[in-house]
Amino acid sequence: MPKSRNDKLQGTLTLLVLRTLDTRGPLHGYGLCDHIRSVSDELLQVEEGSLYPALHRMEQDGWISSKWQITDKGRKAKVYSITARGRKQLADEHEIWARLTRGVTRVLQYS
Repeated sequence: MPKSRNDKLQGTLTLLVLRTLDTRGPLHGYGLCDHIRSVSDELLQVEEGSLYPALHRMEQDGWISSKWQITDKGRKAKVYSITARGRKQLADEHEIWARLTRGVTRVLQYS
């Protein structure tokens, strides 16, 4: 049975969230999902069931912080921001991803 495209996100969600918060600034959960979906030309779709546990874990690890704010539409939403510790983790995650993709590329190009 083929895996869904969301299965490919496993292990990369932390990298995607930290990078999004680093480049876009504070966002609520829907804003994170929407940004990742739109920037990836809808190839990556983060489900709430994956996002919110990951955000909770990243907040416990000190990589992000959150606060409640009123949105443009007048709703109360938890808004997430990257911390200095999160920027360090982002650099680490990016390096791990770069090494992994180099390795996969080498295997795929082997003849």
